[in-house]
Amino acid sequence: MTGTSKSGSYIPSVIGLIALFAGAMAFISVPMSQLAREGEPLADSKSLQLLIQGNELPQPKEETAAEFHGTIATAPSLNSLVQLAHVLGYTTPAAEKRIEVDLTNQKVYAYEGNVKVYEFIVSTGKWGRTPTGEFTIWTKVKSQTMSGGSKALRTYYYLPNVPWVMFFYNDQVAKMRGFSFHGTYWHDNFGTPMSHGCINMRSEEAKMLYDWATPVVTNDKAWSTPAKEDNPGTKVIIYGEAPTG
Repeated sequence: MTGTSKSGSYIPSVIGLIALFAGAMAFISVPMSQLAREGEPLADSKSLQLLIQGNELPQPKEETAAEFHGTIATAPSLNSLVQLAHVLGYTTPAAEKRIEVDLTNQKVYAYEGNVKVYEFIVSTGKWGRTPTGEFTIWTKVKSQTMSGGSKALRTYYYLPNVPWVMFFYNDQVAKMRGFSFHGTYWHDNFGTPMSHGCINMRSEEAKMLYDWATPVVTNDKAWSTPAKEDNPGTKVIIYGEAPTG
């Protein structure tokens, strides 16, 4: 009986250790940077709070020093954004427009009804998930500081003057998370996941999408344009699974 008792207690303890090890490995398999970023804003939190409160953002101060995962970059001049005047007005009703994001193929498609008017290659989330589902653009900003990540994990980024930003949200993904489409000047690796959750676009293509999508910019001098009942934001549909590796 003594031998049986020892064996009986030994086997469960081994099973318990195996289960604990498996659980630990499952935790480790999730990128540490992704765990650290979960729930944190992807853009400057003060600016996001102002936008959520319905305030217009002022033109930010000029900054040129940028960093992405230890690589130094130069931010574009704000003057270049001011000079790229938007043609006010539009002909296609907002209800007929939609943007689709194909995570699997790293593509963005813009539709008017059943007609595809744009197709862009992009970079979606690698160090943080790009959410899937149906969303709405809730505001546009000519440029916005994006910052976050972890210096300890070598995922820190500080990116001023990120151009042509369109923030989107839904009932499950709060505005304060700061998910957006935006131009990108710190990498040219489109077609491969490269972001902390946002949708990275070539800056000239982000400008095209920004001008096409709603809400319509009715005051070209304003730095931000919120969606309103009489000027709603474009629907955004995100699907698929981003490639890994």
